Amino acid sequence: MPEIISTTVYRLPELSGAALEHARDWYRSSAPDDGWQAFIFDDFAHVCAVLGVDLATYPVRLYGGGTRQEPRIWYSGFSTQGDGACFEGRYRYATGASRAIRAHAPQDKELHRIADALAAVQRRNFYQLAASIRHEGRYYHEFTMAIAVERDGPNRQDMTSNAEEQIIELLRDLARWLYRQLEQEYWYQLSDPVVDEAILANDYSFTEDGARFP
Repeated sequence: MPEIISTTVYRLPELSGAALEHARDWYRSSAPDDGWQAFIFDDFAHVCAVLGVDLATYPVRLYGGGTRQEPRIWYSGFSTQGDGACFEGRYRYATGASRAIRAHAPQDKELHRIADALAAVQRRNFYQLAASIRHEGRYYHEFTMAIAVERDGPNRQDMTSNAEEQIIELLRDLARWLYRQLEQEYWYQLSDPVVDEAILANDYSFTEDGARFP
């Protein structure tokens, strides 16, 4: 015989203690959703353009039947050994990169350092250094980038001492910088204030112990 069972439900502000944490953990189990990293990738693409890195792209099919180009940027994270970020493309000297990066990110000392160091090694090589950057393997971190550096001069001059190693390390530093931006944003998306705001915006309800209802 059918029977009606009533359940008292609560909104997030009505929960506390273990029930509140249970509700937050439920939301975190499926968050952040896809797309949270998009603005990080957009900013990274701009930073790369400023520094002289031309990111490689790949086509993504759209629902309407067309395609769009996405930069070849990959990452894995954020809590196991071997996590990181990497990218593909080609690097060449960019005039005014140190000034432009400071205009874009006035407080980011690491980007300033990378831009200045790239300019310094290029200056010693008459701004003739170029590098190709390619991902290798099934992991994603700075050491999965195969970086080949060459000096594109009219007389085939050799690179100055340690120039190749410096360019490689600076491009890997750029991948490390990207990973830190992704990591910071990921944990921000899972922070209590952001989770609470999302739960409230969606008007989710919970049982007394914080389980999602219905």
